[in-house]
Amino acid sequence: MSTWANLGLQDSASPLMEQLIFFHDHALLILVMITILVGYLMFMLFFNSYINRFLLHGQLIEMIWTILPAIILLFIAMPSLRLLYLLDEINEPSITLKSIGHQWYWSYEYSDFNDIEFDSYMIPTNELSNDGFRLLDVDNRIVLPMNSQIRILVTAADVIHSWTIPALGVKVDGTPGRLNQTNFFINRPGLFYGQCSEICGANHSFMPIVIESVPVNYFIKWISSKVNS
Repeated sequence: MSTWANLGLQDSASPLMEQLIFFHDHALLILVMITILVGYLMFMLFFNSYINRFLLHGQLIEMIWTILPAIILLFIAMPSLRLLYLLDEINEPSITLKSIGHQWYWSYEYSDFNDIEFDSYMIPTNELSNDGFRLLDVDNRIVLPMNSQIRILVTAADVIHSWTIPALGVKVDGTPGRLNQTNFFINRPGLFYGQCSEICGANHSFMPIVIESVPVNYFIKWISSKVNS
């Protein structure tokens, strides 16, 4: 999870988030190179004394500063398009999770198993345990197996919400009357925190999301306990 004074991105917990971080670094490197070049040229303008009263146009330099930015944009656009299609690809999911946004909590359904559905509310500060995170912990966590392809279906019951987990590189809008889907692959165990990233109505405070990633055998035990209870 993100902590105070954390200026960079969170450590990734999925291959897609790794690719997003690589693309961020790639684009940032290009921006730094452009900034240094433009800054150097502007700085040198203050100290040169080259003057030509009769210069009206320079076709060569105009061609260069038209074509060069177009080439630089291609170096940004091609990896961006590749990543856009990767994020939209659904790869034979092992488990389907349905998330429904309400004001102001989430409810979840495990579509592959009968009768496994629950609401997930934020734990109030006065009820929080000593090891809990204020405004981030919930009473019912989502339990998902690691190293499995997971599909999530997101919708909303009232207004627009957005199901967002930064460490997994997932952000899906939940729109009333519409079912959106995406997929992710968790490659390590742990707790991953997120929130609704929409301002979904008056008095909107927080709609936290907590995913507990566990090995497959622990997930099977958890599913069995839910089915039998």
